[in-house]
Amino acid sequence: MARNVFASRNIGIAVAVVAVSTVAVLAGQAPGGTVPMDRDDIAGVVTGPSGPEAGVWVIAETTDLPTRHVKIVVTDDAGRYLLPDLPPATYDVWVRGFGLVDSAKVQAAPGEALDLRAVVAPDARAAAEYYPAQYWFALLQLPAPREFPGTGPDGNGISPNIDSQGSWIRSVINTDGCTGCHALGNKATREIPDTLGDFDSHVAAWDRRVQSGQAGATMDARLAQVGRGPALAMYADWTDRIQAGEYPGTPPPRPQGIERNVVVSLWDWSNPRAYMHDLISSDKRNPTVNANGPVYGAPENSTDAMPVVDPTTHVATIVPLEVRDPLTPSEASTPPQMPSPYWGEDVIWDSRALAHSFAMDQRARVWIAARVRPAGTPAFCQAGSSHPSAQAFPIERSNRQMQLWDPETREMATIDTCFGTHHLNFDDDDRLWFTGSGPVVAWFDTRVFDETGDEAQAQGWTVQVLDTNGNGRRDAYVEPGEPMDPIKDTRIERGYYGVAPSPLDGSIWGSTLGMPGGLVRFVPGDDPVNTALVEYYEVPWNDPEAPVQGYSPRGMDVSSDGIVWTVLSSGHFASFDRRGCDGPLNGPTATGRHCPEGWTLYPFPGPNYKGATDSGSADSAYYNFTDRFNLLGVGENVPLATGNLSEGLLALVDGEFYNFRVPYPLGSFFGKGLDGRIDDPSTGWKGRGIWTTSGSRAPFHAEGGTQRVAPVFKFQVRPDPLAH
Repeated sequence: MARNVFASRNIGIAVAVVAVSTVAVLAGQAPGGTVPMDRDDIAGVVTGPSGPEAGVWVIAETTDLPTRHVKIVVTDDAGRYLLPDLPPATYDVWVRGFGLVDSAKVQAAPGEALDLRAVVAPDARAAAEYYPAQYWFALLQLPAPREFPGTGPDGNGISPNIDSQGSWIRSVINTDGCTGCHALGNKATREIPDTLGDFDSHVAAWDRRVQSGQAGATMDARLAQVGRGPALAMYADWTDRIQAGEYPGTPPPRPQGIERNVVVSLWDWSNPRAYMHDLISSDKRNPTVNANGPVYGAPENSTDAMPVVDPTTHVATIVPLEVRDPLTPSEASTPPQMPSPYWGEDVIWDSRALAHSFAMDQRARVWIAARVRPAGTPAFCQAGSSHPSAQAFPIERSNRQMQLWDPETREMATIDTCFGTHHLNFDDDDRLWFTGSGPVVAWFDTRVFDETGDEAQAQGWTVQVLDTNGNGRRDAYVEPGEPMDPIKDTRIERGYYGVAPSPLDGSIWGSTLGMPGGLVRFVPGDDPVNTALVEYYEVPWNDPEAPVQGYSPRGMDVSSDGIVWTVLSSGHFASFDRRGCDGPLNGPTATGRHCPEGWTLYPFPGPNYKGATDSGSADSAYYNFTDRFNLLGVGENVPLATGNLSEGLLALVDGEFYNFRVPYPLGSFFGKGLDGRIDDPSTGWKGRGIWTTSGSRAPFHAEGGTQRVAPVFKFQVRPDPLAH
């Protein structure tokens, strides 16, 4: 039975007063300390006017190492903290927390005991400056349900194609809209910067703002699609009220329970103008691969300098991406539509490769979804080719292809593919499966490529065919949009956005964008080009018989037991269990809306937009990852999501959300892809972790502005807040 579930801690920020007793110190600790620690730790107690401060963050930052390094922990019930495993350096250490303003930074070195004094915020408005973006973005007033469907330019200005409040949220607000690229609600977006210009109204200011920089044309076009006037008015009303003094009235809860056990480590890489779509640290199938090795970043549109950070030496370097064809276009050919308030007329993005996402194999080679040529495909992809897939479904154009980095030889190879690439994942037979391939499902057999060096022979693709005649095999099919034929199957076009092979049965699952969007299950068969079949499961939406309602998946992953997890633009974390379906999974009725009972929806925690009826939460999660190997430290097969407006890693443990927040730099956490690695299985929590990077297209929106870069994040959950 499907269900709509929400579990989260609703805990205020009251401070407990606890007596702290001195405990024995370990060898190497400075005299007078109150928390046991090692020579490479900094530890102490945080107190405020009322006593020990529980559930606040202690931040240590240094620029003494080859790249900036930050470590963040949370205080326990007695206000005690321990910053573990700090490399030798001098650190600025300070306290940040809900209900506080930042304490003065104190310099310390590993091995020193350091008690800190918290500073209570002078008022609620000052305290709110440290709240996650979601709390500010939840002040956004949505158009009422009665405004939909839109009545166009001669009516309410909303496009007639926007038929519900949910469609509005999906198109212009959540992950398929503005918050898919940057975190609305952070300080940079909830205020109008002076450098943007002088305007008579915030409507005019927003009209100018969305035309800024190299992404201006994209933002401008999105508003035109949904109804430019009402969209600008909605955002202008939001910033008007904030400028007039409105702020979030309910504070976020301080970290509780296992949230206090987290250790967050950050490293700088790349440059202030670049953003990362993704990173990779290990082989998802065997996360012991590349133990203690470098972590690689995918800089998408911004640069062809692929950043690399070594977390053991704290050295950040780059690996140049390559293209095969010198005529491959560059993002530098897209000038700013209007000057940026941060970079003026500068062209800050100049990538040709457009590296997007990664997969790592058992040899620690990095397979990169990246462009190597202009859009036209080679002859073997097109009509008249002898390639089996091209004979069945020729492809004339594709965007990204692949590049392959071999850390042993330190060589970058370019690999052409007929189909487009976007996200990619390995199955257990070393075949890569892709998104971004449009109407086809595509694969690349790396074993064949390694044996033959033949990129054409190694790749294949096929169309998506539903078994609508119900005979259990693939037959001749009708094309999309044609009437169903009782003796034929039916081809559909549901382009994958997320992709993951199921560890349970080897089927290939993909999430599909749209309203309401859904999940596709691909079963290759003995001859995938000719025998593959798909099943399609639509997210229940506007279905009076469905027990849950949601829309628009984006990221997705599959657990060890075959449960598919996906994040929805409706503000939900959703699971789908095919084994829960009551009816037939093929035949004329199995075309998408046939298994609402397989879905379970969990609204993300935190506040919702004002006037929201078609949303579970104002948080925006771009992608998700199933932690099959307990890499984070909260259990096996725990689904994780990027809480990009709640500014932390969300873990759903036994139906309850935990948010491992990144409080510094404010607005810096904006994850897209997630990854995990085991560096040393014998050392418990210290030898494993979850990795991500900031995928915001505007990393300069974060605290520190143009002086900071998109960081790498590592999350580890230890047994208790003082574990070292």
